[in-house]
Amino acid sequence: MSTATTPARRPADDSAWAPLTSRVFRALWIVQLVSNVGGWMQTVGAQWLLVGHDAALLTLVQTAASLPVVLLALPSGVLADRHDRRAVLLAAQAAMAAVATALAVLAFAGALTPGPLLALTFLLGCGTAVMGPAWQAVQPSLVDRRQLGQVAALGAVSMNTARAVGPAIGGAVVAAAGAGWVFAFNAASFLGVALVLKRWRGPVPEGGPGGPTGGSSGGRSGGRGGAREEGLLAAVQAGRRYVRNAPGVRRVLLRTALFVPGAGALWALLPLVARRSLGLGPGGYGLLLGAVGVGAVGGAFALPALRRRLGADGTLTAGTLVLAGVLAVLATVRVPWLVGLVLLPAGVAWIVVLSTLNAAVQTRLPGWVRARALAVHLLVFQGGQAVTAPLWGVLSDGPGTTTALLAAGALLLAGAAAALRLPLHDADGVDPTPSAHWPVPPLAVEPGGADGPVLVTVVHRVAPEHRTAFAARMRRVAGSRRRTGALTWGLYQDGGEPERFVETYLVPSWTEHLAQHAGRLTAGDRRDEEAARALLLPGTVPVVTHAFDVTAGRFPVGG
Repeated sequence: MSTATTPARRPADDSAWAPLTSRVFRALWIVQLVSNVGGWMQTVGAQWLLVGHDAALLTLVQTAASLPVVLLALPSGVLADRHDRRAVLLAAQAAMAAVATALAVLAFAGALTPGPLLALTFLLGCGTAVMGPAWQAVQPSLVDRRQLGQVAALGAVSMNTARAVGPAIGGAVVAAAGAGWVFAFNAASFLGVALVLKRWRGPVPEGGPGGPTGGSSGGRSGGRGGAREEGLLAAVQAGRRYVRNAPGVRRVLLRTALFVPGAGALWALLPLVARRSLGLGPGGYGLLLGAVGVGAVGGAFALPALRRRLGADGTLTAGTLVLAGVLAVLATVRVPWLVGLVLLPAGVAWIVVLSTLNAAVQTRLPGWVRARALAVHLLVFQGGQAVTAPLWGVLSDGPGTTTALLAAGALLLAGAAAALRLPLHDADGVDPTPSAHWPVPPLAVEPGGADGPVLVTVVHRVAPEHRTAFAARMRRVAGSRRRTGALTWGLYQDGGEPERFVETYLVPSWTEHLAQHAGRLTAGDRRDEEAARALLLPGTVPVVTHAFDVTAGRFPVGG
């Protein structure tokens, strides 16, 4: 299998396997599948080493794995947006291989007590947190954008195929030879991913040295205000500002937040169900996890048909209701084979919800902020599990596992009811294709990248019959300005010349404003601007000026 070049884009099709026609994506998908198998083998080993302790300690395995995403998601997104994403992925794989090797050595030596186990699991989670935004952000550069739904489903197929076989293999290995061997296999699987990444040649993925909006599109923003001058804090703030002013992305995050706390109880409490309610050993627990994985793989194939039949919102609601029902069964049924059978639809529900949410956020994001916005999505998803997992453990130690499972199911039902009033925004009109349609601003004095804030003023002259419509259309332009860097925005009508409308917005620095000119604007932003400017007086054009704050002394008053 060659990964020497980036493949040409093929026409998008509807089949679940279409993205695998990309050689690079296919190679990465296969090795990631093997790595996911190793990850699930390790999960079984780590949880089973703690299953004899109290429930709160056991559920801390999930917290230790998820908490790093809460802490590192946004910095990791900045890292992936500003540097070669392949290099970021390579570094993360090497670090995780080292941590997994340490786990194996301690396990073979009989020195893996709960403290080191949770600490090393936390470090593995740090590697996952660094890798996650880069891995998700690089995928749209490998396949046709119209295949992102299939990409999300194939990612879930990989994870859940691994969930189907990894826990069963891991449970058998733990029972036969000890946990050290599952940790060793996991370390080797990371090296396999690193090998494929190392062989990958061709244009640098988006976010690398080739440019912020396309791997082979040339350099970053030119001049002294280039994107490389953007500091870490400024980059994090730019990502947050984008998400805060992107209603479609915010709605996806909200739907994720409604789903994760209750759904996460499945993973937090399933070891306790296996041991306490069903009396199973590590092999039996692995088979239960495998049942979820088998169902998830089947769900990936059913997902395109479900979306066509139910739509995105209907698919999310159906998946949530099914998972709530499964938790109720886990709370009340004590027959192992029946529990295993019920876990099949749990896998279907899990994959259809996660794939739908992931595709919904991916299709809305422009390249310059993709990794940061995906990091926020990961933060909500993993953070919800990290925070609620120990709470489910405490509830299980107190009133009992049955009560905890029923409470989680009730939380899912409440979330499904609330979601009926919070539909996903239509993504058909979203076009995140980069559009460098703003000319380079002509200035008499060349500012430095840190100079600012910059007050941008745009004067529009509007015919009397179009003024109300113009003000309405400019509200969409306001969203664009804020997403791409504006701290504040306003639109004012001149009292002396009613046809004169003055738009103002404040950008933190000249670097941020140059980024608006070269990389941050999209085809959708251009469409909104053109819709508003179509209402201007014939023969007039907007007049733009740039003014710099001089109170800090960074912009010379006297030249």
